[in-house]
Amino acid sequence: MKIGIIGTGPIGGTLAEKLSNAGHQIKVTNTRAMPELEKIAASLGATAATIQDVVKDVDAIIFSIPFKALRDLPQNLLNEVPKDVIIMDTSNYYPLRDGEIAELEQKSESVYISEILNRPIIKVFNNILEYTLKHKGKAAGAADRIAISIAGDNEEHKKVVAQLVDQTGFDTVDGGSLAESWRQQPGTPAYCTELNEADLKSALAAAEKGKAPAIRDFIMERLINMDAWPKPPYEEILAGNRLYQIGTK
Repeated sequence: MKIGIIGTGPIGGTLAEKLSNAGHQIKVTNTRAMPELEKIAASLGATAATIQDVVKDVDAIIFSIPFKALRDLPQNLLNEVPKDVIIMDTSNYYPLRDGEIAELEQKSESVYISEILNRPIIKVFNNILEYTLKHKGKAAGAADRIAISIAGDNEEHKKVVAQLVDQTGFDTVDGGSLAESWRQQPGTPAYCTELNEADLKSALAAAEKGKAPAIRDFIMERLINMDAWPKPPYEEILAGNRLYQIGTK
């Protein structure tokens, strides 16, 4: 596939490298000057592109930038993109980082993003930690293979996305419609807790929408107050997510 990735941070960069290694043609862009972007792209096995060109002549587009940055994208960025191109988003909303967004009191974060982009999207790779994505993928069929969930309204697009997830080393669980994607977002049992397929299905079902925001904010405050902030250890993040979102270590 031809895939354009907007953002080369912890998730976007890792996806670019893994999907390039899987044989896909990858274009990437970020906010850096082109000479620096070209170096980053080369290190990932990808091609550097401008924000306008990264969405052209591709089969899929992955938005992997901070939640608040999505509002600053060029207007009508996807206007000329064919409707059959798969649009994925990996972002998560943290009010302590992104600021309070009043519209999110009435709608799912992913629905909000879909409206900003003016396109249907698939929510994926948002409930996996950078370290997990980079280091803990396994071959299909391996014991205790970690699973992540996929939410969206286009079943055919979700099938293709599931194949991409498999190529990065993880199983998938159908997270339902885009409106139900809150079940895999911060503060829920399914969010970055490294569960296998069966346990992830149970975690999605156990999510409580009313409780998730408070848990999300508590965990973020805890991380911010760590001496290691802004880069707390992976083990600390995972342990906290499991303890406060699931109730287990």
